[in-house]
Amino acid sequence: MIVVVDERELVTEGYTSLFNREGVATAGFRPPEFDEWVGTAADDDLRSVQAFLLGQCRTPESPARRIRDRTRAPVIALSEQNSLEDTLRLFESGVDDVVRKPVHVLEILARISAISRRAQQQRQNFAQFGRLRIFADGRDPEIDGEAMPLPRRERRILEYLANNASRRVTKTQIFNAIYGIFDEDVEENVVESHISKLRKKLRGRLGFDPIDSKRYLGYRLMPD
Repeated sequence: MIVVVDERELVTEGYTSLFNREGVATAGFRPPEFDEWVGTAADDDLRSVQAFLLGQCRTPESPARRIRDRTRAPVIALSEQNSLEDTLRLFESGVDDVVRKPVHVLEILARISAISRRAQQQRQNFAQFGRLRIFADGRDPEIDGEAMPLPRRERRILEYLANNASRRVTKTQIFNAIYGIFDEDVEENVVESHISKLRKKLRGRLGFDPIDSKRYLGYRLMPD
């Protein structure tokens, strides 16, 4: 999920529509609402945020600093004027990148991926679970070196499980990461349907089910 902060509701709604076309859940806030939310949001909710996008705010450095107090997710500021002073101030407040508008959402997504790769530095851009290799850049997973095409939602669930391999994640956490924490138009139980289809495909290719589930505790990706 990407969180967009802008004083203009028309802008947040526009970005929500554009990102949704790319299969990326989005939540929009006006600055006062965002300050309240980011200060009180649960850690699990913040872990569901892929990146923050800061648009027109009276003082954009303020939300940037509040974000940095809670999470290391990428922060991109959108600038409507070419001001070196403003750009330097944004970087000093913790912003990872400053982009001059207009900018295509695909470029924003590419910049988010680049920031995440730099942050990981020494880490590989894939996770290996036995014969299963799961990429962090949107590519389909591979089994024994051969691509396994998956629908977008199933692929993103698999990526989320790989990113959280050290712990179990609940249905709610998966839903928040894939659909966004404010999406009221989709039932949370849709996650079970996606996971059921994903497990069937993985079992068919691997010969076993790599997704371990325990009632009340959640899901975890396991090697053979």
